[in-house]
Amino acid sequence: MELNKNKVLLGLSGGVDSATAALLLKEKGFSVTGYYFDVAGNNIKGRDEAAAVAEQLGIDFIYEDVSKDFGEIVIGNFIDEYLHGRTPNPCVMCNPNVKFKHLIHHADEIGAYYIATGHYCRVFHDENDGEFYIRRAVNEKKDQSYMLYRLGQEVVSRLIFPLGEFLSKDETRELARENSLQNAEKKDSQEICFIDPMDNYAEYIKRAGYTSRPGNFVDKNGNVLGKHQGILNYTIGQRKGLGIALGKPAFVTKIDYEKNTVTLGDNEDLFNTSVISCNNVFTAYSAEIYDGKEVLAKVRYSAKPAKATIKADGNRIIATFEEPQRAATPGQSIVFYEGDHVIGGGFISE
Repeated sequence: MELNKNKVLLGLSGGVDSATAALLLKEKGFSVTGYYFDVAGNNIKGRDEAAAVAEQLGIDFIYEDVSKDFGEIVIGNFIDEYLHGRTPNPCVMCNPNVKFKHLIHHADEIGAYYIATGHYCRVFHDENDGEFYIRRAVNEKKDQSYMLYRLGQEVVSRLIFPLGEFLSKDETRELARENSLQNAEKKDSQEICFIDPMDNYAEYIKRAGYTSRPGNFVDKNGNVLGKHQGILNYTIGQRKGLGIALGKPAFVTKIDYEKNTVTLGDNEDLFNTSVISCNNVFTAYSAEIYDGKEVLAKVRYSAKPAKATIKADGNRIIATFEEPQRAATPGQSIVFYEGDHVIGGGFISE
């Protein structure tokens, strides 16, 4: 089927961001179809809210149960990472492997060239090399480019982010109010979409039938300080809820799956200038092209981009920062930027 550049398939969650994105796309003359992907498989409330928004906006609506893919790819990885002492980011796994994969599939089915979401970021098209890149949003506090670094050209080249130029979330809500959107005052979604805000990840994993055995808290020299309750309960930088009193503030500085130990130390022990990543992907070129290049890099979603030099070392990237970075956490991502656009990233290994 030939794809129509006037048609767009929009990820429609039922929230104010995606609803406002639909409104903006319609104003630009696009024929918009809303797509709700149900990660739980039984989220009737979420489906009905999204369908109601689609009806109010007068756009077509597609519902899909993606719980099988989501469970195997995202939740499976989430549990496995915590059991091995790493701290995953489910959105980073979901975006390329579930959300945008299904968006592209259904866009092709309905003949829509473009796909869109309510993410706060932009797309940059480099006319010199013809490549497309994820670009940071105008509103840096809301910028979500970090979560999208694993998307390839086949996705990014067809992406529209209608909210990328907005200066604040208030601007989004104000536009929704002006157009009497029924979800203009709806609260923002929770951090981990498949875990209730009143719950916590460790209890979720335990209810799924998994556990990790108790072991030793140690200091950086290997001296035993006490007993921990299983490595899945801890993450790098954690200070609260350790269950041990040392007479001074203590932070988790390392988790060793093989030895089943959790290392505790001072806040200063969390700072490093070198971060190593694996399973790296680059948006347009191979890692070798960027070898020795100075870039900006983020070691977590909320971090500010910081200057670093990257070195390609086989399957690894070694990023050396000008300023020490706090609590670079195995399992989380390091994302590389050239100016304000994403060039690649990988999973932090050490």
